[in-house]
Amino acid sequence: MSNNHAQGTVAQTIDQKLTASFSPTHLEVLNESHRHHVPPNSETHFKVVVVSDEFDGLRLLARHRLVNNCLADELANGVHALSIHTFTQSEWAADVEVPKTPNCRG
Repeated sequence: MSNNHAQGTVAQTIDQKLTASFSPTHLEVLNESHRHHVPPNSETHFKVVVVSDEFDGLRLLARHRLVNNCLADELANGVHALSIHTFTQSEWAADVEVPKTPNCRG
């Protein structure tokens, strides 16, 4: 089940790639560019929340590497920042709290 806030071309691409790679039971793709000093309607800063069985048995670093590899093209072509939050089904079922994004300092 996707709880997706993806809007815009880059956000939709991120959503599609994460869905194809991880078959998530929960997915959020949040464009947080407006929280930074970028032009209006930018797609440069994203937060993703991915819940997938693909993460079972993997440490956090390995999970993040998988997501970074999946989105390598986007990270090399315009996405400046990617906040990654990955969970297994059991972790998500434990009602984890996704950290809030801090305000931009720059």
